[in-house]
Amino acid sequence: MKMLQVLFLTSAVILFGFNMADIAASEDGTHSINGIRPEIVADFIYAVIESDRTLYTTHIVDRMQETGTVIASEAWESRNALPLPAQMLLLSGSAVKEKGIGLEYRLASLLPIYQKNGPATDFEAAGLAAVEREPSQPSTGYITRGEQRYFQAIYADRAISKACVNCHNTHLLSPKRDRKLGDVMGGIIISFPVE
Repeated sequence: MKMLQVLFLTSAVILFGFNMADIAASEDGTHSINGIRPEIVADFIYAVIESDRTLYTTHIVDRMQETGTVIASEAWESRNALPLPAQMLLLSGSAVKEKGIGLEYRLASLLPIYQKNGPATDFEAAGLAAVEREPSQPSTGYITRGEQRYFQAIYADRAISKACVNCHNTHLLSPKRDRKLGDVMGGIIISFPVE
């Protein structure tokens, strides 16, 4: 399992491997990273996260479960199973946050199974509602935590496999039990410092 975490983390860290001190405000008030707008940086980071998650879901979880090799389970540690795709993304996000470089990402939903996975701010709640209405466009903006300003982007998180749908439709704590493949189930929230 450590190998998968390392692969996910390595992809994100390589992509994000620029110096955060190089972020500066331009004359027109927008921010850039050595000429790259934060929206583009967020898109790059999301592309890696979404690709890794899709590949983990389809090439590992779905394949291993279909062959009966191993199952994915919420209680993966105690059952000697694979983490569910959502758990893998949350684990990877925690590992990146622990690096202390300012990059954070996580899953959140307006209808989470666990409250800790709900929106943490009004900005996140509005962004999750926006990507549910228009999944093809991220909801973006600037937030402040303490004295640090961050760029935050929220991308639609879709049910890409039966494992996602089955977990949400059968979980005892799930507030919504009629999910289908392709449904927007919440969002992937990415934030990083801009000043």
